[in-house]
Amino acid sequence: MADTYTPPVYGTGVKATIQRLGGHLAGMIMPNIGAFIAWGLITALFIPTGWLPNEQLAKMVGPIITTLLPVLIAYTGGRMVHGQRGAVVGAVAVMGVIVGSDIPMFLGAMVIGPLTALILKYVDKFTEQRTKAGFEMLVDNFTAGIVGGAMAVAGMWGIGPVVRAITDTAGDAVGWLITHSLLPLASVLIEPAKVLFLNNAINHGVLGPLGVAEALKDGKSILFMLESNPGPGLGLLLAYMMFGPRQLRPSTPPAMIIHFFGGIHEIYFPYVLMKPRLILAVIAGGAAGVFTFMVTGAGLVATPSPGSIFAYLAVTPKGGWFGVILGILVATAVTFAVAAVLLGFGRGEKEEPAVDPAPSAESAQVTEAGTPVQDAPVRDASAQHDHEQDGRETRARSVPKEA
Repeated sequence: MADTYTPPVYGTGVKATIQRLGGHLAGMIMPNIGAFIAWGLITALFIPTGWLPNEQLAKMVGPIITTLLPVLIAYTGGRMVHGQRGAVVGAVAVMGVIVGSDIPMFLGAMVIGPLTALILKYVDKFTEQRTKAGFEMLVDNFTAGIVGGAMAVAGMWGIGPVVRAITDTAGDAVGWLITHSLLPLASVLIEPAKVLFLNNAINHGVLGPLGVAEALKDGKSILFMLESNPGPGLGLLLAYMMFGPRQLRPSTPPAMIIHFFGGIHEIYFPYVLMKPRLILAVIAGGAAGVFTFMVTGAGLVATPSPGSIFAYLAVTPKGGWFGVILGILVATAVTFAVAAVLLGFGRGEKEEPAVDPAPSAESAQVTEAGTPVQDAPVRDASAQHDHEQDGRETRARSVPKEA
């Protein structure tokens, strides 16, 4: 159950466990980013408030977000656990969660896909030693069908309602923050969770479904921008480039390109984990960006996935670019300023010590001939080699040549 979307995690502590969980969730989302982009483009173009409103083409928006994307997530999660058989039963089981709810069930797909594949994995281990030759295909197909069907029922009656209750609670909390003009405080929870690689779970599992409901009602939603704003990460990397440890500074320009233009936010998370106090900088930047979005009335029509500046501009509604771009710039500036202060403006970073050519105390001990002690064996070996070479040459000269 490995993935290549997050750095390898070592250790067994709470932090390592959370990071592994975040890595597994990212492994379910990242291979399907292309599908999210396709949905975002279709939404931005063809919904009534889009760039090219088209009622017929806009009919694809709902089925893609409520059915296709959860199925892809569950399929990928099942495949991570138990290969192709796990992928198939994961896709079957998630249909119970989808049909049993009227909101996008990304979080439910992240749960039931891998869980169903894990159950089938244990069932396969049980049956493979007890299946007689010639009945393997029959047993494999029926066990997959039974497990997938049973989990679909369990998803509709059990997992779906639980996920729905969690989503409703999160929605109520967000609604309370909006009502009391406290939405920037959401960054206090979102930013620390992001650097533990839970960004995809937050964005696609919680904020995405809530944003979809709001966008369908109002034509745009600020919730799409709470987690995906590339400003805090860009500001942090800029501060690292100017005031961070000198050995890390050369790595920040390519990281900024990957983060800001490629939308891969995970690349700046290790920079925060190396100096945990910098979490205050990204919290401040994220809150400032959200506040700017609120003041300017900014919003997006779909999830900007990945969180690239290009994706942001692609899903910005007509006439909404000013607030979106201003929020990103403010988040970048605030994060950079706070991070610069926390890094002491680089005053604590000294020049890397040059390689000392002087010999060590031990090697400084010299022989009577003035040769360092540690070089003596080398010198002796060289001298012995020269002596042997001279001996061979002497013997060669002493051998009479054949007439």
